[in-house]
Amino acid sequence: MTPTPRRKIVVAHSVRPDAPQHEVQTNKALARWLAQISGFEFGGSYDAAKHQGRDLYLLPTQTIVGADQARELGIKGPDDLWGGFVEHDFICTKAISHGLRSHLAHAPQGWSPLFSERVRNVVLDGLSVFALADARPAAEHLLYSGPIRLKPIHACAGRGQEVIKSLDAFDEVLARPEAAKLFSAGVVLEQDLSDVVTHSVGQSFIGDKVLSYCGDQYLTKDAHGEEVYGGSNLLVVQGGYDELLRLDLPDDVRLAIEQAQVFDAAANEAYPRFYASRRNYDIAQGRDSNGKTRSGVLEQSWRMGGASSAEVAALQSFVNDPGMRAIRVSSVETYIDQPLPADAIEVYRGPAENSEFLLKYVTVKSYDG
Repeated sequence: MTPTPRRKIVVAHSVRPDAPQHEVQTNKALARWLAQISGFEFGGSYDAAKHQGRDLYLLPTQTIVGADQARELGIKGPDDLWGGFVEHDFICTKAISHGLRSHLAHAPQGWSPLFSERVRNVVLDGLSVFALADARPAAEHLLYSGPIRLKPIHACAGRGQEVIKSLDAFDEVLARPEAAKLFSAGVVLEQDLSDVVTHSVGQSFIGDKVLSYCGDQYLTKDAHGEEVYGGSNLLVVQGGYDELLRLDLPDDVRLAIEQAQVFDAAANEAYPRFYASRRNYDIAQGRDSNGKTRSGVLEQSWRMGGASSAEVAALQSFVNDPGMRAIRVSSVETYIDQPLPADAIEVYRGPAENSEFLLKYVTVKSYDG
């Protein structure tokens, strides 16, 4: 007698114990939605005692770091989660986008020089810094070519970044009381572009479905007037990047997709124990200080992100209509309390980490308009 296959239980998992409510609730909403699409049971939020020994499919809010954490959660490979796994924390941050100033510069345990060699032609000019002593030489090297952007490697949604236009201005950063802590945690120094368009390129592997997409993202202002992530517009296909590239796409979008593929392949090669079932890449295209057009991958997201709700909406559309070739989906985040637009799907409405109100929703449109 053939045993009945065990049904997976889809479980939300807020990795950070101090995670804000909007992150926790968005995580649960997407886990519930994904369970409905997949025909699996929704198990709520991960509970070690409650879910011990169960066959879980996890939606973690952050990339899983280290073999111990993966083992505790029962994650053995990419089929057990919608997200990613890395051996060391820095691997899932902006830090890997750039190399070090020299072989003498401080590097975290597990650092692979091979990665920066492989992606040199698909990223902007920049350097990663992991020690205060290495910061000024790196900045001095980059400032010869124009203004640079300082980016703490663990910051997200564009928060914490600042543009540095001179070495004197950088020295002021170094003089701050928190400078040693800032740089030891990891900072990317990267050429600053103007007139920037940020493309989103990625893939999701969920069950037997492979989704590939391209699109753009945009900024909005939070309640304090700071520019933060405001949403993504995606064009999604069923299948791999080859299927996506068969569509009629502008040259700049094709370039972004090709650069994302190089970055993705480099991660597999340089960090062979890494795996991910959600792979999202941000590619910036704009003008440098000399007016030259530049394009480069900014960072990766091997976890749930701002565009995740749009990806789930696309998955729902393809499940509803398996013959559909492509679909346009948008995720929106606004800090203005407003009614939900017609035909939109609400993902979250409530307080935010840095604001009293945040609304997240998704819209779906046909590929051909």
